[in-house]
Amino acid sequence: MNESAVLNESSAGLPASSWLEAEAFDANRTLELSSAALEFHVNPWDIMLCLSGTVIACENAIVVAIIFYTPTLRNPMFILIGSLAIADLLAGMGLILNFAFQYLVSSETISLITVGFLVASFTASISSLLAITVDRYLSLYNALTYFSEKTLHYVHLMLVGTWGASIALGLLPVLGWNCLDDASTCSIVRPLNRTNLTLLAASFFVIFALMLSLYFKICKIVCHHAHQIALQQHFFTTSHYVATKKGVSTLAIILGTFGASWLPFAIYCLVGEREYPPVYTYATLLPATYNSMINPIIYAYRNAEIQRSIYMLFCGCFQTKGSYRSRSPSEV
Repeated sequence: MNESAVLNESSAGLPASSWLEAEAFDANRTLELSSAALEFHVNPWDIMLCLSGTVIACENAIVVAIIFYTPTLRNPMFILIGSLAIADLLAGMGLILNFAFQYLVSSETISLITVGFLVASFTASISSLLAITVDRYLSLYNALTYFSEKTLHYVHLMLVGTWGASIALGLLPVLGWNCLDDASTCSIVRPLNRTNLTLLAASFFVIFALMLSLYFKICKIVCHHAHQIALQQHFFTTSHYVATKKGVSTLAIILGTFGASWLPFAIYCLVGEREYPPVYTYATLLPATYNSMINPIIYAYRNAEIQRSIYMLFCGCFQTKGSYRSRSPSEV
């Protein structure tokens, strides 16, 4: 009773205007919070990148699981396909984490870490494509010795080089190659500076040129093999022509898909300025992420041995007849 009396007396002692001011302050604060909640919005481009990352992560997680749990998929070709799937899986997870941290946890340190993670993942994906191209060339050029221990050593060296270079490039933003201290040095991809982004774009063009050269040599070898078979059989059958044309078309699709996905973004990295509208960056970056979405379809899901493993994983009733041998990239 005494406490209530004291409260009543203290409230009576206050002027009415102070109570109105307090109530008005609370009302204004509520309106400010509600208006801030209404003003909060998510960039549609970021949503599309997050959705792309989700699809990429799901697709490549299946490939990684199949290769890891299938003992027959242990030759050099599938080791490199597994490396590509892991890189694309990390890239997809990086896109999801970047979206979450951007809108839930705003921090410059976290931004540097996520950007570095994405740089390392996509660099490993592109480098793995180059390693797969080298493996395909070796399987044709050295077909008789492809399954030797020497080829396995080459594959391990390529994996070390691929992931070592990718991790090194991904650490550059964290180690100081960023524009957080000097906004004038920022590139179209903040917080990367111009020098860092130019290095990444130049690395892409070098890898793309090497892939073009190797695939051109692969086409020459394929056509030469088809010509040799035709000479041995004294005529060039329709099946040989179709097989050769199909092989060359497949190589063209692989290179065309890779170039169409990454070339616009790589070129824009060199010519774009930080003052340009962000929509240009999003419009060139989003197709680049689609390459990681298409990679498992081209290199994994179209492969008969991985299809067989998928049937065994999801159906459980797929039975094989006769012996089964893992094929080389040249046979595939």
